[in-house]
Amino acid sequence: MHAILRNKAVLDGADTIEPVLESPDITRFETLAASNADANVPIDAPLPWAPLCSVFRRFLRSRDLKYTQERADVLEAIIARDGSFEAEELLLDLKSQAHQVSKATVYRTIRLLLDAGIIQQMLFDSKQSHYQLIYGKVPRDSMVCMKTGRHLEFHSAELVALRNRLCAELGWSAVGHRFQIYAISPDTSAPDDGSPSIT
Repeated sequence: MHAILRNKAVLDGADTIEPVLESPDITRFETLAASNADANVPIDAPLPWAPLCSVFRRFLRSRDLKYTQERADVLEAIIARDGSFEAEELLLDLKSQAHQVSKATVYRTIRLLLDAGIIQQMLFDSKQSHYQLIYGKVPRDSMVCMKTGRHLEFHSAELVALRNRLCAELGWSAVGHRFQIYAISPDTSAPDDGSPSIT
């Protein structure tokens, strides 16, 4: 789980930016959606993953597509991963578990999961797309060091408030967001030519 859910100030909407810290002793099943977070809900209450399959099935049905075993295997492998992943990493995971899923199926299923709002694309470097499971999780924003590729996730109540205010001013209803900052981390020096290594 991430420290963000254990930080009451963030859940209460304080205007702070808190880093999201991984803890090896807590599993991904202990994540609570921020929109459903309740002070009376125990922090170790499991997030029900079964509805995730249902969400994907309904989405596929809306496009006259079937929920095949291969698509189920891809979704299961994504749920089993902790953090971001590349399509090729996911394919290797599936092959190592003796799943019969083609590279094309992995890429097509990732596209469908993106369209369904179950995962989102993250840009950590200019060479390869990374993805992250977002359905049922607290929205996380990130900073990426353009020199080292180091990635730091955080949550900012100020960004959520700004998003909501901008949407309200334009008559829209916010349902989510993705915010990524490209910067140089303090533990590195600036690139020699003055340009970032990630575009």
